[in-house]
Amino acid sequence: MTAPLTGRPVISGTGLFTPPESITNEELVASFNAFVDRHNAEHAEAIASGTVEALSHSSVEFIEKASGIKARHVMSKAAILDPATMCPRLPERANDEISVMAEIGVAAARQALERAGRKPEDVDAVLCAASNMQRAYPAMAIEIQQALGIEGFGFDMNVACSSATFGIQTAADYVRAGNAKSVLVVSPEITSGHLNWRDRDSHFIFGDVATAVLVEDAGVAPAGHWEILGTRLKTVFSNNIRNNFGFLNRAAPEGEGAADKLFVQEGRKVFKEVVPMVAQMILDEADRLGLEPAMLRRLWLHQANAGMNRLIAHKVLGHEASDDESPTVLDTYGNTSSAGSIIAFHKHSDDLGAGDTGLICSFGAGYSAGTVFVRKVA
Repeated sequence: MTAPLTGRPVISGTGLFTPPESITNEELVASFNAFVDRHNAEHAEAIASGTVEALSHSSVEFIEKASGIKARHVMSKAAILDPATMCPRLPERANDEISVMAEIGVAAARQALERAGRKPEDVDAVLCAASNMQRAYPAMAIEIQQALGIEGFGFDMNVACSSATFGIQTAADYVRAGNAKSVLVVSPEITSGHLNWRDRDSHFIFGDVATAVLVEDAGVAPAGHWEILGTRLKTVFSNNIRNNFGFLNRAAPEGEGAADKLFVQEGRKVFKEVVPMVAQMILDEADRLGLEPAMLRRLWLHQANAGMNRLIAHKVLGHEASDDESPTVLDTYGNTSSAGSIIAFHKHSDDLGAGDTGLICSFGAGYSAGTVFVRKVA
């Protein structure tokens, strides 16, 4: 007998694909400094004349102080660490082969389905929510849908680092409206492809990963799921985080004006503007839901910068958050864009008990921010 639908969305399961290769800060700094030495030697005369600015070395101490990152997983380690290349090199696949983004997305999705005790035929829709898509069309979501053997529909969505939380609210709205009973939100993030590995201020930030979240109607959800108490989204336009690459404005990797075709940001401005915006958004939504912020058992925050997370958590909880209250995966994964808060939730939620409440929160370029308040159900 089929259980009656309730229109109440829950998270039934999550999945994670982690690339097997990882780059430590020590490896990254050695590669970057070799590139700097080569650049400065090749342009020695221009540097001496003042027409070209000498590049400066990076250091492990600088990276860890600036970000809290110690390592990051990547899909193409050797090419990134090669001072002559310094960007991922993934072999192009034929059109009849599964694309790399779909492949890692499928791996994360299969794990989410398995953890929820679901089969592909139980799913109604696939949302591919990520910061950078491998192609414009056909949609990555439709390819993932095809690879999994899911009926129904799929589409891509991009809200930068908030893509996953925006996807979760979209999936939850489908459940609330009765348009779907089970929706996969898949976030394959090959962020190494849009990072400028030659830029001292940002060459350490990003890593690659894929996550998946299965959002379902409470009436069909397995035991031990997470009730979605409420969601809130916010966007405010800002140029302080930007990537200008696109079919209208392509440039060669080292061509004139190429730097802004990769990730660029004004970090201090981002920190100053995003932290209060996100903290207030969390407090406002908690108040709307009748939740006492200090009673939140755990915060699964976007993994962008350790300092930002510490300050946001302090503003929300009213005290310095412990590692248990606000766990981090930033140190070993780096910034994985929309996947970061989902990795934290995936790895640090099984130990909580029935009735515990928590917050999944993302924030990033746009600016964009998303909150998903959840409660563990026995």
